[in-house]
Amino acid sequence: MRGNPQPRSRNHVKDSTKPAQPGESENVLANVNRELRKLEKRDWELWLIVTATGVLMAAGLLAVLLPSAFLKPGSLHFEITVSKELACGLLVLLTLANTYIISRRIEFRHLRQKTISTAMQNELIRLQSFTDPLTEIYNRRSLEELAGRFIGQARRLGKPLSFLLIDVDRFKQINTRFGHLTGDYVLTEIATLLKGSVRGTDVAIRYGGDEFLIALANTNAVGAATVVNRIQDSLKEWNQSGNLDDFTVSLSIGTAEWMDGKTLDEVLDLADQNMYEEKFRHVPFSEHEHGTPGSTLQQRG
Repeated sequence: MRGNPQPRSRNHVKDSTKPAQPGESENVLANVNRELRKLEKRDWELWLIVTATGVLMAAGLLAVLLPSAFLKPGSLHFEITVSKELACGLLVLLTLANTYIISRRIEFRHLRQKTISTAMQNELIRLQSFTDPLTEIYNRRSLEELAGRFIGQARRLGKPLSFLLIDVDRFKQINTRFGHLTGDYVLTEIATLLKGSVRGTDVAIRYGGDEFLIALANTNAVGAATVVNRIQDSLKEWNQSGNLDDFTVSLSIGTAEWMDGKTLDEVLDLADQNMYEEKFRHVPFSEHEHGTPGSTLQQRG
């Protein structure tokens, strides 16, 4: 006799129902803007130097010109006598000033490029650390930040938010029968299928080995059920394409709607329980990979 389905144990997830803090991407952009503002400040200092140099040179020229200027009817006549030493000095000053300005402008340009390049590289590394290399969707490490962002937005706007917890049924049999490379292929195809079944405002996460999590923004339980049907229809088409010989891939999907006051752990526990109940409804008991509910429970990594 089957026992009542119980959710498998899970590493504790930090309570993300607190107001979402700015994401790391925003911090990166803020740092880049701050560094660029520093460079712009130095650029303004350079232009002040250029302006001061021009004023000093203009004052020196006027000091030479004005004493030699006298008015004639209908004309302004200048007579200038400049020593070779003064002329050479002015020429050297102009050359040095232009060389300094050009070199500093080139240096500032390189610093800007380096700042932006470094920021982009750091952001790319951060995103890679949050991306599952096999399925190329978000991994478990990204859950806290993403969930906090979704929950914070739902609370702020007063909009519904739903989560789907998805498990690939009999995945161990796929690895045993077809090999691990085929198992990896199936996981990649499932991830692609899930991404194609949701909107750009939603997010798909590889939650564990053969488990996925979807956060549906501005979606209640009815809307979540529509998404579940869409996923199942897409999977049916995928199976009909004959990707695996004499084997039908199926998914157990548990849904849970977030309500203000609930923690992320509570919502995911409910989705986990609903997913497990769904699995026991349509997967023969003898084919369950996790054994009797509550006995051989596995911890998600």
